Amino acid sequence: MNWGDVPAWAAFVLSGVAVWVSVKARGDGKKSADASATSAQASVRSAVAAEGALALQRQEFNERRAAEAEASRPRVDLRIEYVGGDRYRVVNHGEAPAENVRFVQPPEQAHGLNEVLSLARNEGHDFYVLGSAGLDIPTSLKAVWDGQTEAVTLRMPPV
Repeated sequence: MNWGDVPAWAAFVLSGVAVWVSVKARGDGKKSADASATSAQASVRSAVAAEGALALQRQEFNERRAAEAEASRPRVDLRIEYVGGDRYRVVNHGEAPAENVRFVQPPEQAHGLNEVLSLARNEGHDFYVLGSAGLDIPTSLKAVWDGQTEAVTLRMPPV
């Protein structure tokens, strides 16, 4: 071997080491790029989940606010009171006026319940229920009014 070949052999070995280092660096760079892509995907998923949670919180807040508004709304509170004899009175004890009150299928022995009523707060309307001729006094009456489409049962007081 000639001493003139030593630098060539050294260069050859160094180039082999350089190739090995570049292959290793390329692999590490690829791993780093893959890790960055995975991290970016996780960030996107996290952002989507946060947006969904925020939308759910807003929906729950709006539902809670609507329920609170509904609970604080003035209501109609109709009750039947016994006046005396055959006479009764339907009274609105609620905070809201009862507009267009109609009794559903009033008994035939009741007089004064076939008309449409409007009762302000603490206002009443007298009616009669005749307990003679073999007809019993009903235990309850059903009524509907504006804002209350489903019939509400009003208990008749004991005589």
